[in-house]
Amino acid sequence: MRLDLRELIVNPALRLPFHLELETDNLDFPSVCEYLNPPVAEGVVYNEAGILHMQGIITADMLCICDRCGQQFESIKETAVDAVLVEEESEENPELFVLEGTEIDAQEVLSTCFILDMETKFLCREDCKGLCARCGKNLNLGPCGCGKDIDPRFAVLEQLLDKS
Repeated sequence: MRLDLRELIVNPALRLPFHLELETDNLDFPSVCEYLNPPVAEGVVYNEAGILHMQGIITADMLCICDRCGQQFESIKETAVDAVLVEEESEENPELFVLEGTEIDAQEVLSTCFILDMETKFLCREDCKGLCARCGKNLNLGPCGCGKDIDPRFAVLEQLLDKS
């Protein structure tokens, strides 16, 4: 979706609202199985002292795989968007989005903001215990019954305790 910002550039008092469903083709993450609904972006573009700002929120309803225990879980991701739109590219600040004439590709700007805000690790819950390194049991369901790992340097001491 291309937004024509010509009137907004000329008339700073205007505000241009937007509502857009993001395409998920380039929003591929290893731990995201599928998007239950397409990510939706809502917000406004406005002119503040000659600088264009795109502000809003992106909401995505996803089915993910936990990076610790491997279980599937649903997650709702909300990404705050606060992008600055400029007419010329700046080497000093690469976080600015460059206009193409008087237009901007909203899909590109919003997808970039969504990707940059994505977690690097997906967890089903904050205190996920993961899997047992020996037997592979999901430790969120309870203890696995495997004994504690013994440091090989103390194995001789353990043999002395077993003889007693």
